[in-house]
Amino acid sequence: MISFASDYIAGAHPRILERLAETNLEMLPGYGSDRYTDSAREKIREAIGVPDADIFFITGGTQTNQLVISTMLGNTEGVISADTGHVNAHEAGAIEYTGHKVLSLPGKDGKIVPETLKAYLETFYGDENHEHMVYPGMVYISWPTEYGTLYSKAELDAISGITQEYRIPLYIDGARLGYGLMSPENDVTLQELAAFADMFYIGGTKVGALAGEALVFTKHNTPDRFITQIKQHGALNAKGRFLSVQFDTLFTDGLYFEIGRHGIEKAEKLKEIFRERNIPFFLTSPTNQQFVILENSSMEELSKEVEFSFWEKAGPDRTVVRFATSWSTTDEHLAMLREILDRVMG
Repeated sequence: MISFASDYIAGAHPRILERLAETNLEMLPGYGSDRYTDSAREKIREAIGVPDADIFFITGGTQTNQLVISTMLGNTEGVISADTGHVNAHEAGAIEYTGHKVLSLPGKDGKIVPETLKAYLETFYGDENHEHMVYPGMVYISWPTEYGTLYSKAELDAISGITQEYRIPLYIDGARLGYGLMSPENDVTLQELAAFADMFYIGGTKVGALAGEALVFTKHNTPDRFITQIKQHGALNAKGRFLSVQFDTLFTDGLYFEIGRHGIEKAEKLKEIFRERNIPFFLTSPTNQQFVILENSSMEELSKEVEFSFWEKAGPDRTVVRFATSWSTTDEHLAMLREILDRVMG
């Protein structure tokens, strides 16, 4: 059995495991007050071009999203998301659990359209009854999106301009940031993305780490007593070095970008495999997640030898499924997939 089910199915990049083993017996202070946390923060600040950014290391993406949104919103506010956005569709109501509503907008290919966002905000404040409604207090986007698509520099500039006009922060979920940055269709640098965002996170879990996300506040806008609030959410690791050693490694000698490039290179080969066999794509994704449409009968046979993710139904007889590549995808995996597809789908 080979797996393309997600980009975190394997453990961690060998260089991360080596570094964890090398530092394992060091006696270090806890809660992120160790030298590896300091080093990782400085390397990330240099990479994003924001020397005074505040950076915190959190275990997982849902935890990070809930923490940011719940601590930055007032108790009358909700967060705007595309209807397909992770916080709206695939986080089990984690945001609502904290008492904040997700205000979903219809998206296009997983993205919020700037004109739709502007119209929503204009309509909200144009409604004389808006004091009886949940206020839009933040805009959430993911980059790449749930569908592997990317906001262009022009789209990010437009959305950022709208959020600045309405004085609400723009939060970017970067769970798969490394793959987006290395996509051949990307026109945004990490430094530019950091400038557009009021806060964002650099995903580690899906980009080579055992676990961990680096949460970055770029505009001197870290919530008051944030360490205390992290602890209240059960997200403050006593062994903070467990996460920061990984990010210190990811941002040494360009490993984070090397991993992203590898995942994209394998995704391009994966796309060619599908094209050669006339397997239709659900949409065009320039990153490491690829969505194709399979006949249900073929999907059932294929699932006996290959793991992939169900995404949505495409009618009574067809299904949209997702294949994902990562740092651990090899040419041997792709060759095996090619042989299985030829045998199963004729």
